[in-house]
Amino acid sequence: MLEQLLTGFDAALTFGNLAFIAAGVALGIVIGVIPGLGSVTALAVLVPVTFYMQPLAAIAFLVGVNKGGTSGGAVPAILLNAPGTPEAAATALDGHPLARKGQAEKAMKFALFSSVTGDTFSDIVLILVAAPFAVVALQFGPLEFTAVLLFAFALLSGLAGSSPLKGLTAIFLGVFLSTIGLDPIDSTTRMTFGQVQLFDGLPLAAIAIGALALASVTEQLFGLWREGETATDRAAARGDRAANRLPFRTFFGYRKTLLRSAFLGSVVGMLPGLGVSLAAFLSYGAARRASSDPDSFGRGNPEGIVATEAANSAVVGANLVPTIALGIPGNIAAALLIGAFMIHGVVPGPFMMTMHGELIYALFASMLIANVVHLAIGTVGIRLWAHVARVPRGVILPLVIVLCIAGVYLPTQSMFDIGVMLAFAGVGLVMRRTGFSVVCLVIGFLLGGMFETSLRQALLLYKSNMTAVLQSPIALIFLALTLFILVRAFRRG
Repeated sequence: MLEQLLTGFDAALTFGNLAFIAAGVALGIVIGVIPGLGSVTALAVLVPVTFYMQPLAAIAFLVGVNKGGTSGGAVPAILLNAPGTPEAAATALDGHPLARKGQAEKAMKFALFSSVTGDTFSDIVLILVAAPFAVVALQFGPLEFTAVLLFAFALLSGLAGSSPLKGLTAIFLGVFLSTIGLDPIDSTTRMTFGQVQLFDGLPLAAIAIGALALASVTEQLFGLWREGETATDRAAARGDRAANRLPFRTFFGYRKTLLRSAFLGSVVGMLPGLGVSLAAFLSYGAARRASSDPDSFGRGNPEGIVATEAANSAVVGANLVPTIALGIPGNIAAALLIGAFMIHGVVPGPFMMTMHGELIYALFASMLIANVVHLAIGTVGIRLWAHVARVPRGVILPLVIVLCIAGVYLPTQSMFDIGVMLAFAGVGLVMRRTGFSVVCLVIGFLLGGMFETSLRQALLLYKSNMTAVLQSPIALIFLALTLFILVRAFRRG
């Protein structure tokens, strides 16, 4: 393996390949900053563009876009509390409060360094376990996935604040909303009310941007209208150069959180379909539970940023594990990369390492190189984004609203999506005022389709015989953990 990887580095360390990697990372960061135009949208647009490129350069370029786009979403979440994607909402929980203390640059450094660390960890995991993973992944069926998702819902409900009941309510409201559209089993319409636009369900981007970003921006604008620019705003804009330094010793002090979050993100990434958002919030919850001062989370604790960014970036490399081992995409981004592989005559699956070993190991080398490039470009970019923190909020927030509208409209060019975004901005404002978690709503919607499909498949497969759970040790373990977490949460509440 080591010899093949060294050969891969020899193929990857060419000027052309390095240029495409750098271009991909830079483009991904810029696109990630714009609400709604995340790495998935960028990959969907750019995959056809790579048709005339060399296979290695094409895949390395797209992987660079994915890496940069994942970390780029942290910038607006930290600076403006306007996460354009669900996973960035986890970073905003502590990133924006830290920025409000005048340490926006420090918060972005924590995010970048954690992102690169988690990404590198998952790339190493990919190199080591791509082949052995196939054996484990084949043990997960509909019943096991249903148990895993129930476990995830229980963990996420704990992030809703003092009331796990409100968290569960928001999650299952999101699951309910995800059932709008065509039935995944028999394709009958459900709650579409004769609207053709609802046949594919409510648009995720519109819901996420409306409830998370636009609702937050609107609330901040109302605050400015009532109170004007406060002393806290002026302090955040000025910042302090000394306070924004991040020595390596300080960052390395969070090594336990880094490793735990990178590991958790890698595990989530290796299980097809669970996605980046789940990894970010599970890791945030794990970091808060392990902390000696859990009450400091949500108030500008850097450990919250470290946990979320290390975990969501760890998914980027790990989601290629099932892609290469089984030909099954780990998430939407991996599915688009499968399309890119096939454009260049490479069929993902168990024989991929045998038939295209040189290309795959060159890709592994390119991914490791991309992390170094990401660190360099991101460090330079922080100085640019830090200037945004010095612009008065009364100027920048209206521009963010324009970007939110553009981010929702451009991928589909649908005014219906704009209407959904505005409606969920109102829903988000109401939920914020009443203590319900907007994040839980969005995550419930994001995972709802997968939960319904796996649950119904399990019921059909086992003919609604609930004792089938006893035949699956994996499902039993996750269901037991779910009950433990819920009982503990309600006792505390």
